[in-house]
Amino acid sequence: PVKVSTTPRTFRSYLPMGVRTYSCIHCRAHLADHHQLISKSFQGSQGRAYLFNSVVNVGCGPAEERVLLTGLHAVADIYCESCKTTLGWKYEHAFETSQKYKEGKYIIEVAHMVKENCWE
Repeated sequence: PVKVSTTPRTFRSYLPMGVRTYSCIHCRAHLADHHQLISKSFQGSQGRAYLFNSVVNVGCGPAEERVLLTGLHAVADIYCESCKTTLGWKYEHAFETSQKYKEGKYIIEVAHMVKENCWE
């Protein structure tokens, strides 16, 4: 017989109840509050992606230089701290002046998120 864990999963951070939340589609860990959403007009490696000002329950890999659609950036892959799924990336440095607003911001691909709490 397969032993099923009855221990509830705990996450490092929970966003407040009643706040529109984006969660990891794979394990339901909270990732971002809707108020932290900057733009829905981004492209990830697997399709549409959103730009967030800040995120929770997310780990960050080492930064590396990549040529993206908008030019050369130093980015670090980000992953869900709970299930370790790669979610997108963090902009560490933008080399072009017009792209500086992205520095310190996070891209999460839509394919890895689900909306939870109070979405009408």
